[in-house]
Amino acid sequence: MATADHGREQAASVRIGLYQPDIPQNTGTIIRLAACLGIEMHIIEPAGFPTSDRSFRRAGMDYLDHVTILRHASWEAFEAWRSRERARAVLFTTHATQSYLDHAFYPADILLFGRESAGVPQEVHEAADARLVIPMQGGRRSLNVALAAALAAGEALRQLRKRQTRGG
Repeated sequence: MATADHGREQAASVRIGLYQPDIPQNTGTIIRLAACLGIEMHIIEPAGFPTSDRSFRRAGMDYLDHVTILRHASWEAFEAWRSRERARAVLFTTHATQSYLDHAFYPADILLFGRESAGVPQEVHEAADARLVIPMQGGRRSLNVALAAALAAGEALRQLRKRQTRGG
């Protein structure tokens, strides 16, 4: 079941979801990103490292008090939560064909990123409402997950703010 670690009010915005993250430093960097941009974080367990507040404090430094982190005990628990919230899962994967730059983001979207070591299983791919790729030069495998999250969040927020200023 999802639990809020830090219940802070946040404006309607995209959210970042990490599927079973396995590198604590990357998770800490994404926590910092989420804190600085006012984005809610979701951790889909099990992670490849302890996810206690103490561990996050070490990785996320003093930013932990400025971000809402929801932990989901499993993919199934996350999916149940997502269904209740009517949130779209937007999966970033090297196995997609649509560029994230050509996708229309919405406030309830969860920008979903897989494990650094293995991505996500087929069931997660199939459950995603959209599968997007960050275009790269040929012959390159992938970006660091924290860099990918920053690019994705930046584009999503740019689109949402542009729509808000236009009134729709």
